[in-house]
Amino acid sequence: MSDLDIKGLFQQHAKTLQSFLLRKSRDPQLAADLTQESFLRLAEQGSGAGIDNSPAYLYRTASNLLIDHQRQQARRKTDLVPHEMLVEIEEPGASLEERTAALQQLERMQRALNELPLRTRQIFQLNRVDGLTHSQVADELGISDSSVQKHLAKALAHVMQRLAEAADGR
Repeated sequence: MSDLDIKGLFQQHAKTLQSFLLRKSRDPQLAADLTQESFLRLAEQGSGAGIDNSPAYLYRTASNLLIDHQRQQARRKTDLVPHEMLVEIEEPGASLEERTAALQQLERMQRALNELPLRTRQIFQLNRVDGLTHSQVADELGISDSSVQKHLAKALAHVMQRLAEAADGR
Protein backbone atom coordinates (compact mmCIF):
# COMPACT_ATOMS: atom_id res chain seq x y z
CA MET A 1 0.00 0.00 0.00
CA SER A 2 1.50 3.33 -1.04
CA ASP A 3 2.00 6.31 1.24
CA LEU A 4 -0.64 8.21 -0.74
CA ASP A 5 -3.18 5.44 -0.14
CA ILE A 6 -2.44 5.44 3.60
CA LYS A 7 -2.61 9.23 3.73
CA GLY A 8 -5.94 9.23 1.92
CA LEU A 9 -7.34 6.53 4.21
CA PHE A 10 -6.10 8.47 7.22
CA GLN A 11 -7.72 11.70 6.07
CA GLN A 12 -10.95 9.90 5.28
CA HIS A 13 -11.29 7.58 8.31
CA ALA A 14 -9.09 8.77 11.21
CA LYS A 15 -11.70 11.01 12.87
CA THR A 16 -14.51 8.46 12.66
CA LEU A 17 -12.24 5.64 13.82
CA GLN A 18 -11.08 7.72 16.77
CA SER A 19 -14.71 8.62 17.61
CA PHE A 20 -15.61 4.93 17.45
CA LEU A 21 -12.80 4.09 19.89
CA LEU A 22 -13.69 7.02 22.14
CA ARG A 23 -17.31 5.79 22.44
CA LYS A 24 -16.08 2.34 23.40
CA SER A 25 -13.25 3.35 25.75
CA ARG A 26 -14.31 6.79 27.06
CA ASP A 27 -10.62 7.69 27.07
CA PRO A 28 -9.56 10.30 24.47
CA GLN A 29 -5.84 9.58 24.81
CA LEU A 30 -6.34 5.84 24.44
CA ALA A 31 -8.62 6.38 21.44
CA ALA A 32 -5.98 8.55 19.76
CA ASP A 33 -3.21 6.04 20.49
CA LEU A 34 -5.20 3.08 19.20
CA THR A 35 -6.19 5.00 16.06
CA GLN A 36 -2.52 5.65 15.31
CA GLU A 37 -1.63 2.04 16.06
CA SER A 38 -4.37 0.78 13.72
CA PHE A 39 -3.06 2.86 10.83
CA LEU A 40 0.49 1.82 11.64
CA ARG A 41 -0.49 -1.84 11.43
CA LEU A 42 -2.23 -1.23 8.10
CA ALA A 43 0.92 0.48 6.80
CA GLU A 44 3.05 -2.44 8.00
CA GLN A 45 1.03 -4.80 5.80
CA GLY A 46 3.13 -3.48 2.91
CA SER A 47 1.41 -3.81 -0.44
CA GLY A 48 -1.93 -4.50 1.17
CA ALA A 49 -1.88 -8.09 0.00
CA GLY A 50 -4.86 -9.93 1.37
CA ILE A 51 -6.72 -6.77 2.46
CA ASP A 52 -9.81 -6.31 0.34
CA ASN A 53 -11.49 -3.69 2.51
CA SER A 54 -9.03 -1.33 4.21
CA PRO A 55 -11.60 0.56 6.34
CA ALA A 56 -12.98 -2.74 7.66
CA TYR A 57 -9.41 -3.85 8.42
CA LEU A 58 -8.82 -0.62 10.35
CA TYR A 59 -11.99 -0.99 12.44
CA ARG A 60 -11.31 -4.66 13.19
CA THR A 61 -7.70 -3.88 14.12
CA ALA A 62 -8.82 -1.00 16.35
CA SER A 63 -11.44 -3.17 18.07
CA ASN A 64 -8.89 -5.93 18.66
CA LEU A 65 -6.36 -3.45 20.04
CA LEU A 66 -8.98 -2.05 22.42
CA ILE A 67 -9.94 -5.54 23.60
CA ASP A 68 -6.26 -6.37 24.16
CA HIS A 69 -5.81 -3.14 26.13
CA GLN A 70 -8.87 -3.84 28.30
CA ARG A 71 -7.69 -7.38 29.02
CA GLN A 72 -4.27 -6.11 29.99
CA GLN A 73 -5.84 -3.54 32.32
CA ALA A 74 -7.99 -6.25 33.92
CA ARG A 75 -4.90 -8.37 34.57
CA ARG A 76 -3.17 -5.43 36.24
CA LYS A 77 -6.12 -4.64 38.46
CA THR A 78 -6.00 -5.84 42.04
CA ASP A 79 -8.85 -5.58 44.46
CA LEU A 80 -8.19 -3.11 47.22
CA VAL A 81 -9.36 -3.83 50.72
CA PRO A 82 -10.19 -0.70 52.73
CA HIS A 83 -8.10 -0.25 55.85
CA GLU A 84 -11.25 -0.34 57.98
CA MET A 85 -11.96 -3.89 56.83
CA LEU A 86 -8.48 -5.04 57.80
CA VAL A 87 -8.91 -3.61 61.28
CA GLU A 88 -12.28 -5.26 61.71
CA ILE A 89 -11.30 -8.82 60.86
CA GLU A 90 -13.17 -10.21 63.81
CA GLU A 91 -16.94 -10.18 63.96
CA PRO A 92 -18.60 -8.51 66.89
CA GLY A 93 -19.75 -11.21 69.27
CA ALA A 94 -17.28 -13.74 67.88
CA SER A 95 -16.32 -16.45 70.30
CA LEU A 96 -13.00 -16.42 72.10
CA GLU A 97 -11.76 -19.22 69.83
CA GLU A 98 -12.73 -17.31 66.68
CA ARG A 99 -11.07 -14.12 67.90
CA THR A 100 -7.93 -16.04 68.86
CA ALA A 101 -7.83 -17.76 65.47
CA ALA A 102 -8.28 -14.41 63.68
CA LEU A 103 -5.50 -12.85 65.76
CA GLN A 104 -3.18 -15.79 65.03
CA GLN A 105 -3.98 -15.52 61.32
CA LEU A 106 -3.16 -11.81 61.42
CA GLU A 107 0.12 -12.52 63.24
CA ARG A 108 1.05 -15.21 60.66
CA MET A 109 0.31 -12.74 57.88
CA GLN A 110 2.48 -10.08 59.57
CA ARG A 111 5.35 -12.57 59.99
CA ALA A 112 5.05 -13.55 56.33
CA LEU A 113 5.18 -9.89 55.30
CA ASN A 114 8.21 -9.30 57.52
CA GLU A 115 10.04 -12.09 55.66
CA LEU A 116 9.76 -10.12 52.41
CA PRO A 117 12.48 -7.76 51.16
CA LEU A 118 11.98 -4.14 52.23
CA ARG A 119 11.02 -2.88 48.74
CA THR A 120 8.40 -5.61 48.31
CA ARG A 121 6.94 -4.81 51.76
CA GLN A 122 6.83 -1.10 50.89
CA ILE A 123 4.99 -1.80 47.64
CA PHE A 124 2.52 -4.11 49.41
CA GLN A 125 1.89 -1.46 52.09
CA LEU A 126 1.38 1.37 49.58
CA ASN A 127 -0.94 -0.66 47.34
CA ARG A 128 -2.88 -2.94 49.66
CA VAL A 129 -3.03 -0.91 52.84
CA ASP A 130 -2.70 2.71 51.73
CA GLY A 131 -4.78 2.09 48.58
CA LEU A 132 -2.47 3.59 45.96
CA THR A 133 -2.77 2.37 42.37
CA HIS A 134 0.11 0.61 40.63
CA SER A 135 1.10 3.77 38.78
CA GLN A 136 0.93 5.87 41.95
CA VAL A 137 3.17 3.37 43.76
CA ALA A 138 5.56 3.38 40.79
CA ASP A 139 5.73 7.20 40.85
CA GLU A 140 6.16 7.26 44.64
CA LEU A 141 9.09 4.83 44.56
CA GLY A 142 10.59 5.83 41.21
CA ILE A 143 10.18 2.40 39.62
CA SER A 144 8.26 1.02 36.65
CA ASP A 145 4.64 -0.10 36.75
CA SER A 146 5.70 -3.64 35.83
CA SER A 147 8.12 -3.71 38.79
CA VAL A 148 5.24 -2.82 41.08
CA GLN A 149 3.20 -5.67 39.62
CA LYS A 150 6.06 -8.15 40.02
CA HIS A 151 6.69 -7.16 43.63
CA LEU A 152 2.98 -7.39 44.45
CA ALA A 153 2.71 -10.80 42.84
CA LYS A 154 5.75 -11.94 44.80
CA ALA A 155 4.32 -10.60 48.07
CA LEU A 156 0.90 -12.12 47.55
CA ALA A 157 2.31 -15.50 46.54
CA HIS A 158 4.61 -15.54 49.58
CA VAL A 159 1.86 -14.56 52.03
CA MET A 160 -0.57 -17.09 50.56
CA GLN A 161 2.08 -19.83 50.73
CA ARG A 162 2.87 -19.06 54.36
CA LEU A 163 -0.81 -19.00 55.33
CA ALA A 164 -1.41 -22.28 53.52
CA GLU A 165 1.57 -23.84 55.27
CA ALA A 166 0.21 -22.69 58.62
CA ALA A 167 -3.21 -24.12 57.78
CA ASP A 168 -1.58 -27.45 56.90
CA GLY A 169 0.24 -27.42 60.23
CA ARG A 170 3.76 -27.06 58.84
